Amino acid sequence: MRRRLLVRALWGFAEVAVSLGVVLLLLVAHQLWWTNRLARDDAGRTVQALEREWGAPVSLSPSPPGPEPGAVSTPIPVPGPSSSAAPSGQPPSPRWDQAYAVLRIPRIGLTAPVAEGTGKGGVLDRGYVGHYTRTAQAGQAGNFALAGHRNTHGEPFRRIDRLRRGDRITVETREAVYTYTVDQSLARTAPSDSGVIAPVPRSDITTSAGYGEPGYYLTLTTCTPEFSSRYRLVVWGKLTAMRPR
Repeated sequence: MRRRLLVRALWGFAEVAVSLGVVLLLLVAHQLWWTNRLARDDAGRTVQALEREWGAPVSLSPSPPGPEPGAVSTPIPVPGPSSSAAPSGQPPSPRWDQAYAVLRIPRIGLTAPVAEGTGKGGVLDRGYVGHYTRTAQAGQAGNFALAGHRNTHGEPFRRIDRLRRGDRITVETREAVYTYTVDQSLARTAPSDSGVIAPVPRSDITTSAGYGEPGYYLTLTTCTPEFSSRYRLVVWGKLTAMRPR
């Protein structure tokens, strides 16, 4: 009798374990495949809608390889007062969660919409790249700072660790196309390192990383290592060209 009860208990435990394993596999598949599919489809439709609104998309040739450099995903806290107020003659700032630009990085084959803000539900989880609201807009003096997921939900910034000095990044808006050139990167820093998205970006932790004078900067931030949000990976670029659409 006891043996029969033990067998039944073990059988019941095995059934529960198998059921839990199936549930876990479904959850993993949902996170690693389904959320990516939904977010990429949403982001792709948004890019197409913006291009239809503006006219024909800009054709870009593959980025030529540049020399090796010396060296989000939860966003990084924004420091200081707002620096994104549009100067005279500039278009007004976009509405919260509004997709208003297209980011293209030929080196990693990325085309993604840029939306205002870094909220997860309205921006990052839709496969968009989020603009830190109190940083400069594209083409403005200061630091145009962006965040994006590295894993799941479209993972637009999954491969930004492959960017090298000299790689081109373009930001297209209704008014113009801005070309930034990758200049520096920071392989790992703390999530609280708000200096990396300051108007003159410089790490508060690795003080040798970043810049020392005003300019026209682009910052990309995402989580690192993959499938973790423990640290942040940062890529910086400088504005090197601009032309009206």
